[in-house]
Amino acid sequence: MIRTLIVSLAALCAALLFMPQAARANARAVIVLDASGSMWGQIDGRTKIEIARETLANVLETLPADLDLGLVAYGHREKGNCSDIEEIVAPGPDSRRSIREAVGRINPKGKTPIADSVKAAAQALRFTEEKATVIVITDGIETCSADPCALATELDRMGVDFTAHVIGFGLTEDEGRQVACLAENTGGRYLQARNADELSGALVETVAAAPEPAVTLDEGMEGGIDRPGSDLDSLDLAEPDPALCRTACLDNAQCVAWTFVKPGIQADNARCWLKRPAPEKVENNCCVSGVMSERLAMIDNVKIRVLLAEGAADYDLNGRWDVFAIEDGAPASSSIEGGYGTEVTTTLAPGRYRLTYSKDMVSKDIELDVKPGERIDRDLVLDAGVVTVRVLPDDGAETDPSGRFDLENKNARDGGYGEGTKIVPAGEVRISASLGKAEIEETFALEPGETVRKDMVLGIGILKIDAVYAEGGPQADASGLRVDVMSAKKSLDGKRRHIDGGYGPGNRFKLPPGDYMVTASLGNAAVEQAVTVTRGEMTEAVANLDAGVLFVTAPGAYRIDIFEAKADLEGKRRQIDGAYGEEFQTVLHPGDYIAVATMGDSQGLKRERPATVAAAEREEVTID
Repeated sequence: MIRTLIVSLAALCAALLFMPQAARANARAVIVLDASGSMWGQIDGRTKIEIARETLANVLETLPADLDLGLVAYGHREKGNCSDIEEIVAPGPDSRRSIREAVGRINPKGKTPIADSVKAAAQALRFTEEKATVIVITDGIETCSADPCALATELDRMGVDFTAHVIGFGLTEDEGRQVACLAENTGGRYLQARNADELSGALVETVAAAPEPAVTLDEGMEGGIDRPGSDLDSLDLAEPDPALCRTACLDNAQCVAWTFVKPGIQADNARCWLKRPAPEKVENNCCVSGVMSERLAMIDNVKIRVLLAEGAADYDLNGRWDVFAIEDGAPASSSIEGGYGTEVTTTLAPGRYRLTYSKDMVSKDIELDVKPGERIDRDLVLDAGVVTVRVLPDDGAETDPSGRFDLENKNARDGGYGEGTKIVPAGEVRISASLGKAEIEETFALEPGETVRKDMVLGIGILKIDAVYAEGGPQADASGLRVDVMSAKKSLDGKRRHIDGGYGPGNRFKLPPGDYMVTASLGNAAVEQAVTVTRGEMTEAVANLDAGVLFVTAPGAYRIDIFEAKADLEGKRRQIDGAYGEEFQTVLHPGDYIAVATMGDSQGLKRERPATVAAAEREEVTID
């Protein structure tokens, strides 16, 4: 790790060796050295400040003589002082020895004011008048409430040709991201050595690398210009050639501007960003940018307004639209663009297209013939109306969110719950609504552009069903209680029609007014009771099960069965219930019963015990 960090420090400084010859005479740079207290931290048994001293001493001897180099340090004089920033060596051609000696005397103590230190270094280099480079060596993130990213953007904007390089001295990936913006926002590089492979890469890319070839600017290309924002797409380029980025923009019909980012800034390779629309340009030596002038002039050349009907007032439809290229006389299977809205505004290259628009029950399409230099401004008329539906239990009641409504015509169907608004094709419309077991429907004619509200009043009553073990006795609140609502009238085969049902006490059923038969059952007790449901009212039915509970314990038994006590003419008893195990409980109508236990021994011996069940009482018996 020590060797990795040493070479990484060298890499940033050594990068100054490979500036173009024409610029070397005036090259000026300042090293900003972290001398905060954390530099006493160790890596592989050596302190970070010791590694920094040794690395800088070696690198200084390799730099060109005509490089004006200076040194700024922070955190080396006082603890806890964010103003502890000092220009120790002013930029100059004969500063190597002074820098080496100064670094050797530095005693790390304080905080990490990165942003203000970089600003001080930039000012020392007169960055608003001349090309300036700052190399930041830090083992921590900003600790003095400043914003290094914002500062970098400001220095890049104000500087003639300002660049900051940053080396993360054993920073984590997350910490590195917090300081890397200093480099990225000024066209510099962030370097961090974490393993042998990255060390090798750093050597190849910086110390041993050939000078970066100059970027060739063709007509229409703007060097030192970025266009941040409105990204349509991005791609990594095999070669650092802005022409490849311009070609990629030409090949994408939606692209109206592009930005080429030089290698080593956002990625190892050059990167291309395609834009739509064209964002404002910002000066930044990281990039080369360009605009497709003809496309820019024709941006948003297609505008389609969607109307409910001819002459209808505007309505916020917010439907889905998609554009399909027409190929060989037929629309392609995949859309080239789409979105949501009441107005479609898009940019289309010359050619034929089909635009589809759909909302709720309506679907329409039109064909577009886009010609060079022409704009399309059309209306898409849906021939539809607006239907708002509310499902109401009764006149004057609030909407019931559990009520279902459906709208349909001969071609489409849509619906929802409680209350909803739908766009519906003009013509005959069937509307149905249901709430609980009540249903109604009607048919009406909808005119183009018409807005209709339909209150679907079901006129229901509510039936609440509970059960008790005996008249005035305890409530049957077990989860095993089953209640069902049946038709009052039997069919020809003597059966009643099942209407609704559920488990447990307190069930509420939404029903049309009328007569019903309620059945309630728990265990082996069952009862039925006639009820009448009245519109707009709650009817409470309490079913009297006329039953009690029998609990049987039979130690050593593997099965327990319950029989009627009285035998039939053949001497057989009717079995009522039973289960496997040593305990069994059930609900029974009042009467005499026999509990029979089949023992778990090899002989299967049966033992029995009589039991008498009374309404609303619990009977417990043990079979020994």
